[in-house]
Amino acid sequence: MPRSVVATQTPSRDSGGAAVMEKAPERVRKPSPRYKVLLHNDPVNSMEYVVVTLRQVVPSLSEQDAIAVMLEAHNTGVGLVIVCDLEPAEFYCETLKAKGLTSTIEPEE
Repeated sequence: MPRSVVATQTPSRDSGGAAVMEKAPERVRKPSPRYKVLLHNDPVNSMEYVVVTLRQVVPSLSEQDAIAVMLEAHNTGVGLVIVCDLEPAEFYCETLKAKGLTSTIEPEE
């Protein structure tokens, strides 16, 4: 025969006799700072190479996104690749550099 379990909470009483329920303090988490990975214009590599490399290094970029980043860098001198936490930003930046592209990171404002 199954027994029912009843959970009971015993409130503490302050000096005035009122019941006081204890509540765990809430933690306020600050979001970690985000970083922009930037691709700089590159007169050496072909546009196709830049697009293929962007997609290899940053798998979350679609082909259309990679083309847009490449064109932004080509037309304005710098393109925004991705905004992310510091560790992946450093990884993406260093990997792009290792593949012959010019890349930097800076804090998102």
